[in-house]
Amino acid sequence: MLRSLFAALAGLSLAVPASAQTWTIDPSHSSANFTVRHMMVSNVNGTFGKMEGTVEFDGRNISGVKVRATVDATTISTANEKRDAHLRSADFFDVASHPTITFVSKRAEPAGNGRFRLVGDLTMRGVTKEVVLEVEGPTEPFTAQGNARIGATATTTLNRQDFGVSWSRALDGGGVVVGDEVKVRLDLALVTKTS
Repeated sequence: MLRSLFAALAGLSLAVPASAQTWTIDPSHSSANFTVRHMMVSNVNGTFGKMEGTVEFDGRNISGVKVRATVDATTISTANEKRDAHLRSADFFDVASHPTITFVSKRAEPAGNGRFRLVGDLTMRGVTKEVVLEVEGPTEPFTAQGNARIGATATTTLNRQDFGVSWSRALDGGGVVVGDEVKVRLDLALVTKTS
């Protein structure tokens, strides 16, 4: 999820000291988005309205990156109140019992110019699976009022069945109401103090 951010941090020799520094996800300028196939013909796009987390990095050694991030599953939105209520129910995310989705990194691997793979454990609905985030970025750092900011994008594709998010219904003539493949995109803004 935060791989692009690592790439960005790798180039911050001026903004980041040799010792590890903590960058914080700016929830007001970051988003966790997903896309899933609906009734075999169209895509439904959704977002989680709140996430938080930190990234530790010394600006040089990518293998030393440590990432922890949490998404508030109760804030899911697909611009349809009835559908959103169903997604929060036990048929899908069961937010009453599992209100958060978490990611904890295990290692980061270079993947070409300005890219990294971030490997870590994703926990959703009480199930933990290893996932790989393809990180793109980061942007050039911007410093103002004692804070440095960078941006990054991370993507992955999940099978919702792996996490027990299994509800669907067969359609007449074949197919299902909800596809199993979920495309995830994380757009991240990160901030740290420079003074």
